[in-house]
Amino acid sequence: MVEVWLLECLKGIGRLFLHPMFYYLIGFTLLLGYFRVKRERRAFHIRVFDILHELRTLFPVGIVAGLVISIITIAAGVVIPFGSIVLVAAATFIISVTGKVRWLSPAYVMGLSFFAIILLSNLSFQHETLTRLLDDLKETGLPALAILLAMLMIVEGIFILKNGHKGTSPDLFKSKRGQQVGAHIAQRLWMVPIFLLVPGNAISTQFEWWPVFTVAGESYSLFLVPFGIGFFHRVKSALPIKTITLVGKRVILLGIIISGLSVASIWYPVISIIAVSFALVGRELISLQHRVTDDSQSFYFSKRKQGLLVLGVIPFSPAEKMAIQFGEVITKVNGIPVNTVEEFYQSIQKNSAFCKLEVLDINNEIRFVQRALYAGEHHELGILFVDTDKKWNEQAV
Repeated sequence: MVEVWLLECLKGIGRLFLHPMFYYLIGFTLLLGYFRVKRERRAFHIRVFDILHELRTLFPVGIVAGLVISIITIAAGVVIPFGSIVLVAAATFIISVTGKVRWLSPAYVMGLSFFAIILLSNLSFQHETLTRLLDDLKETGLPALAILLAMLMIVEGIFILKNGHKGTSPDLFKSKRGQQVGAHIAQRLWMVPIFLLVPGNAISTQFEWWPVFTVAGESYSLFLVPFGIGFFHRVKSALPIKTITLVGKRVILLGIIISGLSVASIWYPVISIIAVSFALVGRELISLQHRVTDDSQSFYFSKRKQGLLVLGVIPFSPAEKMAIQFGEVITKVNGIPVNTVEEFYQSIQKNSAFCKLEVLDINNEIRFVQRALYAGEHHELGILFVDTDKKWNEQAV
C-alpha cells in the first residue's frame, strides 16, 4: 500500500507540470513585474526592483502551505472531481484577465467557482467532453469546496500578515489639491500547490471512514493542483507594515469563521452556500474598509517642512547598506540641513568620498549613519523622495 501511495504522489507531482495554470501563473507574475517596472520608471525614471521581484515570492511560502493543506485534505478524504479542477482554473484565468490582482483571492476565485458549479451542473450539452465535465460538476461535494476555500483563506491571511508588507513598491501621484504625494503598493501572487484526491483507479479506499466527501466510485488518483492567491493593497496614510498586517489578521479571522461553517456543512450541506457567501461579502468588506480608512486620513508620504522624507530605497544601493528605510526623514547631510532634493544633492557633493547623514527614524529618534562613497555608485545614494525633481531624476539615472 505504501508503494502505491508513493508512486501516486510522484505521478501527482508530474501532473503539476502538465497543468496549464502552473505556467500561466508564472507568466502572469512576470507580467506583473513588467508593468510595475514601467510604473516605477514613469514615476522615478529608475526601477526600484527588477522584473523578477514578484516571481521570487511566487513559490517558497506556497509550497509549505500547500503541503500542510494537502495533509489535511488527504487525511479527511476531500475529493474534488476533475471537472471542478478545470472550472477553478477557468475562473482563475477569467479573473486574472481583468488585471485586478486582489480579485485572485480564494474568496473570489473559489466563490465564483462554487456558484458556477451549482448553475452549470443543471445544464446539458451534446459534446462528449463537455458532458463528461458537467457530470463531474454534478458529483462535486459542495462542503468539500467550502472547506478548501476556508483553508486557502487562512493561508491567504497568513501570507498577507507575514509577507504582504515586505518589498512594497513606492509610487507617486497627485492629490486632489494638486500636491505630489507618495504611496506604497503591495502586489503579490502566491502559488499554492495542493494534492487533491480525484476520482480514478490508482488508489483504493483503505479505511471505512475515508473519504469523508464521497463521489461515485471508491478509487482515487492524486493531482498536485496549483492554486493562485493574489493580493493588492495601496497605502497612503501609514507605513505598509501597520495597515497590511491588520488586513492579514482580519482575513485569518474570516477564514477561521468560514472553516467552522464549512465543517458544519458536512452534516448540513446548505450551510456551505452560507459559508461561501459570507466569504465573498466578508473579504470585500475587509478591502473596502481599509480603502475607505486610508482615503479618509492624511497622507503619510508627503513633503515635510523640515528634512526629506524617504519614500523608497533602491536595493543594493549605498542607502540600503547604511540601513536607511522608507518612512524615515533625512534632516542633515554632511552637517548641512536639507529640505529639498537639490539641497540634498549639493550637500553630498561637498564631500564626494564620504557621506554622513542625520536621520529621524520612524520612532522620531535621531540617529547618524555614515559611509565612504565610491565611483560608479548612485549619486543620490539610491534614495527616492516624495519631493522629486525631473532634473534630479535624469541625473540619478
